[in-house]
Amino acid sequence: MHVGNLLPAVGAFSHDQKRASVMIELKNVTKRYELLTAVDDVSFTVKQGECFALLGPNGAGKTTIVKMLLDFTRPSSGSLSVSGIPSTRAECRHSIGYLAENHRIPPSLTGWHYLLRCAELLDMKRSDAADHCRRIVELIGMQGREHTTVATYSKGMVQRFGLGAALLGDPKLLILDEPTSGLDPIGIREIRLLLETLKGQGMTVFLNSHLLSEVEKICDTAAIVNRGRLLVKDTISAIVTDGETLEDLFVRLVKG
Repeated sequence: MHVGNLLPAVGAFSHDQKRASVMIELKNVTKRYELLTAVDDVSFTVKQGECFALLGPNGAGKTTIVKMLLDFTRPSSGSLSVSGIPSTRAECRHSIGYLAENHRIPPSLTGWHYLLRCAELLDMKRSDAADHCRRIVELIGMQGREHTTVATYSKGMVQRFGLGAALLGDPKLLILDEPTSGLDPIGIREIRLLLETLKGQGMTVFLNSHLLSEVEKICDTAAIVNRGRLLVKDTISAIVTDGETLEDLFVRLVKG
């Protein structure tokens, strides 16, 4: 039988199959803090396997959206879900790896011990944790440095181990809040190359970043928010046209 005969025609997917392709969904999400509306009626989806960037100036609502996805805070109205599971349910977070902005590791630990501690928090068996951590060390390119203390690491190396910890447990979704913050050009490039590897493996990446040139190199889709409202969300190739860069578009939309 020809392989093509096993594939449904375009548009023939069931409702459940279509829903399965959506990793993140926001529906009419609003978040208010007393008189401040941090997020104002925002709706968008991110598909499985996409590398997505959430962009906006400081105070635009980006971090609030990330906090709602992780259930650190809850929406005033609307809903968020990951793989169809509401963000307010604990099982939603089982499929998420998260790297916070300004990530820190105790300097007296080695990178290896840090990963093992994180694995223990995920209730991994010791033997399974060691095998998993070895794979993570190889993935982040830190072989030979995992047994030296974090005090000897550059910030880029600390970020790599932070990203490695976020990958423990084989998450389906990786949420990164300013992963290149404070890094020099070499550190930025190292993180970008690692994200490109993860993207090639089919990982869904949700990136919150101010480095628009890096976003343009690696991300498939992007959304721009300002003052809590969604200005645009589409593929980068669709929204960046007529010789513009992503930075040009960003400045034009945000400044109005």
